[in-house]
Amino acid sequence: MNFFKARILKDNKGQGVMEYVIISSLVGIVCIVAVKGFGDVVKKRVETMKSSIVDNIKA
Repeated sequence: MNFFKARILKDNKGQGVMEYVIISSLVGIVCIVAVKGFGDVVKKRVETMKSSIVDNIKA
């Protein structure tokens, strides 16, 4: 009986690790998508500031 109990507990630990891996992967994917989205916004703002500075220097 102890053999089966130990086997069930061992299987549950594997399931916990797999859930952790899945959740970590999903969080990573969300972070990558967010950084990509914000990266475009930051790039546009930097280009706008750059052109504003250049225009003010020429004036």
